[in-house]
Amino acid sequence: MSSGGDDARDVALKARRENFPVASRLLPRGYRRHLLAVYGFARFVDDIGDEPGNGDPLRLLDTVEADLHRLYTGRDPYLPAVRELEETVTLCSIPAAPFHRLVEANRRDQTVTRYTTFDELLDYCELSANPVGHIVLHVFGLAAPDRLDLSDRVCTALQIIEHCQDVGEDYARGRIYLPKEDLQRFGCTEADLVGASTPGRLRDVVALQAERAEGLLHEGDPLVASVSGLARFAIAGYLAGGHATIAALRQAGYDVLGRAVRPRGTRLATAWLRILARRGLGRGRP
Repeated sequence: MSSGGDDARDVALKARRENFPVASRLLPRGYRRHLLAVYGFARFVDDIGDEPGNGDPLRLLDTVEADLHRLYTGRDPYLPAVRELEETVTLCSIPAAPFHRLVEANRRDQTVTRYTTFDELLDYCELSANPVGHIVLHVFGLAAPDRLDLSDRVCTALQIIEHCQDVGEDYARGRIYLPKEDLQRFGCTEADLVGASTPGRLRDVVALQAERAEGLLHEGDPLVASVSGLARFAIAGYLAGGHATIAALRQAGYDVLGRAVRPRGTRLATAWLRILARRGLGRGRP
């Protein structure tokens, strides 16, 4: 197991590789610190199951869960990634449940490696992606039920988009997130998931998932209009990252094997400004 263990610089570097701005430098330092602490925890938990040499992932995830319990019962956590959450959890009044759901998602990754239907994948996203949106809304003090529902759509979309990008990488780790029913519908086998280029039938499967994700992004779009100020700026960035990545996938012809399909900074910035402009600059609901 790592020391917990990415220092602030490593966390920031990993954040820059995401499709969306995790903690924009245009945000005040306090918000950036909170968002990076949350990202650092989520990244640390993900890496337990993804990085080789970590021993027994399930046992280590139990250790993380126990450390979360320490944090929420007023005791000092042992793991640096959990200790980094102390100030954020306290100042932003973040409940424990979303963090435990992130741990449960990675526990599921150790035992579930295939998803038969898209609905099963959505259920996984309830654990792996949607809790992050809930935490972010708590960071900004905006975690109303209607916003949480809209956030779920955005976060699920971002997770599906990432699965589209990482088909080969996920398969190398023994996992397939593309629904089995869709693979069968287009005549794909697991042999199609390896290679230097993506067969046309697999591109059709990836395109279908990207289309679904785009629909979810549009459903979650009102979240931007429901908030104002810094929260509006940050949330627009997450949506922009999703739209920019879908555009990059489309431009690449959904060829996701043997290449990294990522949105360019200019495309992200353009999408970000477009979303902000479309929603106007007036105040949303407090």
